[in-house]
Amino acid sequence: MPKTAARLESLPAYPMARVPQRKRELLAAGVDVIDLGPGDADLMPPPAAQRRLAEAAAVPAMNRYGFGLGLMDFREAVAAWMARRFGLRFDPLREVVPLIGSKEGIAHLAFAYAGPGDATIVPEPGYNSYRGGTQLALAEPYLYALRPRTDFLVELDEIPADVLRRTRIVYLNYPNNPTGAIAPRDYLERTVRRCRELDLLLVYDNAYSELTFDGYVAPSIFEIDGARDVAIEFHSMSKTYNMTGWRCGWAVAAPGIAASLAHVKSFVDTGTFQAVQAAAVAALESYDDFVPANVAVFRERRDAAVAAFREAGFTVESPKATMYLWIPLPEGVDDARFAERLMEDEGVIVLAGSGFGAGGAGFFRISFITGPARLAEAARRAGRVLRSLMAEAALGAAAGAGAGAA
Repeated sequence: MPKTAARLESLPAYPMARVPQRKRELLAAGVDVIDLGPGDADLMPPPAAQRRLAEAAAVPAMNRYGFGLGLMDFREAVAAWMARRFGLRFDPLREVVPLIGSKEGIAHLAFAYAGPGDATIVPEPGYNSYRGGTQLALAEPYLYALRPRTDFLVELDEIPADVLRRTRIVYLNYPNNPTGAIAPRDYLERTVRRCRELDLLLVYDNAYSELTFDGYVAPSIFEIDGARDVAIEFHSMSKTYNMTGWRCGWAVAAPGIAASLAHVKSFVDTGTFQAVQAAAVAALESYDDFVPANVAVFRERRDAAVAAFREAGFTVESPKATMYLWIPLPEGVDDARFAERLMEDEGVIVLAGSGFGAGGAGFFRISFITGPARLAEAARRAGRVLRSLMAEAALGAAAGAGAGAA
């Protein structure tokens, strides 16, 4: 068999790689599975988007290559939405890049800005595309552990000087997956300032900008003075509009940065299906009618999940954004073992924090992507597994202490 390249061997396992097949096996065995693993809600996209997709798919021209230009209506709708939502102006042709979902754009960007000998700053836990794009570009990811002591913020001044000298890209994602953390404005200001001083590309993954609660409104990085000199921001139709499978998103940046990403993409894809782009226009235009009600559903689910997991014995913070709870486990309870036991013994799928990288050890993530009743049932089952593992840990500690005394 032909030998694979070293860059492939260097990639870590994808956090969800094993789960779909095991889920199928459990369902086939009659297990009542509650899947809280992926950020993939059981909700429908906007009706206007569904109608527009069907209409557009019947137009012959929509079924041909869109290439990098894509549907001009989509570019213009993105620019109009950025202006309406953030008060920011972007040229639809020169500063908007249509994407096949933000994931591919984030991964491909590294090919334009990083290579052998370069480093990137990758938050850990974090989205796999940051590290994957870096390593496929043969650059080195510097894994910065997101922990409670920094409120899950990446602090550039904590990174060794020799790493910063080689760094080309900093990846930030706020509101954050998986921790649910948000970034204060003063943090964004000093981070942009530092990236300008060091001439670093700031990749701002803003996929969860609209899934916010309790009066919190997420900013664009371009609301920060000086960001246009160094930043590119990614958005997605997936989370806001329940369009995960449709694969449509965009990036915005100053012309030179946007052109760099578009140039890479010209060699690896020929654009999102134009009927999907037409549907995305309809979704963006239905924002006022659709998004507030959709967010209200997620808020109800967040509140139900927080209450249920607290009642089951977990320490849970109520996040101001995203569709996730990032839940710490008691000392001595291994997160990977907890997630495995919860799936095998109780049929509940969650993601172990260490599956996102060593920086996530000691936590697990749930997605509140199903209704309150199912979330409550999942929490009860998780509580049973937690109590079982804690009892086993206590017995092991007692046995160890007895052996030591003997």
